[in-house]
Amino acid sequence: MQVAVGSNNLQVGRHNHRLYGVEVDLTAVRTFVAVADSGQFQEAAAVLGVTQQAVSKRIAALERELGVRLFTRTARGAEPTVDGRAFLPPARELLLAEERAAASVRRGRRPLRVDVVGSRLAPAALLRAFHEAHPDLALDVVTLFDVESALTALRSGAIDASFRAVAMPGRPLPRGIEAVRVYDEPVQLLTGPGHALAGRSSVTPAELAGHRIWIPGIVEGTEWAAYYASLAAAFGLAIDSSGPNFSGALQDALAGSATLATLVSERTGLVWPDSHGLRRIPLTDPTPHYPHSLLWATANPHPALPALRTHLLESRPPRTVARTWTPGWAETVRGVFRP
Repeated sequence: MQVAVGSNNLQVGRHNHRLYGVEVDLTAVRTFVAVADSGQFQEAAAVLGVTQQAVSKRIAALERELGVRLFTRTARGAEPTVDGRAFLPPARELLLAEERAAASVRRGRRPLRVDVVGSRLAPAALLRAFHEAHPDLALDVVTLFDVESALTALRSGAIDASFRAVAMPGRPLPRGIEAVRVYDEPVQLLTGPGHALAGRSSVTPAELAGHRIWIPGIVEGTEWAAYYASLAAAFGLAIDSSGPNFSGALQDALAGSATLATLVSERTGLVWPDSHGLRRIPLTDPTPHYPHSLLWATANPHPALPALRTHLLESRPPRTVARTWTPGWAETVRGVFRP
């Protein structure tokens, strides 16, 4: 589970700002973040509502202004360079700062701003369902990297709510932050067609012991790193987190391997060529669940927050399996709903 950061608020005009002693165009910065999040110039153009040529021109102008290459073109799209990855955090902070400045003088009720961790993960789908149920409520969606970034943004008022797995061992929620458990997401095994377990209709977690489980890009100190560490300890698994998590590279590796497998959450959006023949296999007896909670600041007065909490709790899917597993630390959060 590797995530990125960004904002889908595109209603800001063209302005220039000084950053690292260079004058940058916020429209170009927003375009850069959109390409980094999607990994595709064409997909970023669709999100921004402009042509692919316009996206290319904005990125080229930003690269000239900064004096570095931000992306490397690949067969799959665009990968940030080392300089691109370094530029990403301050670029996102610049867009958040711009939005906070605009919100401070905006008339009327400002949008509810919610962090969904990653655009292809289950929280994004949960928030999309909320938007469909409440189309009259203005909504902004952002993706922040880890729980510490989310807590900082909640306390500062930069965001109103965040979906997270809480609380990691030794890192309880701070005072003034509340949480409610809203969705336990099943974790599945993903293999190529030649893997020894590929033909199974289900697999127990204990049966994964001895198999190479590769989850590249796990970042120490994040909640998903804590989750996988707990899962490995509970069932005697060896999880290999080596290497960067390049878009599509993991699926390519699985397709051609008879020994490699990975773990994915049930609603994680993955795309691969039909020729890969990858298999999603349920884990059972018990079924590991990734515990998604909604976090918010107790003092936050946004009128849409209660509607979001109510919607999430009322739309929780019923429990369909007898035996499940979640880390013990996910059961001890102050204010968390226990199913």
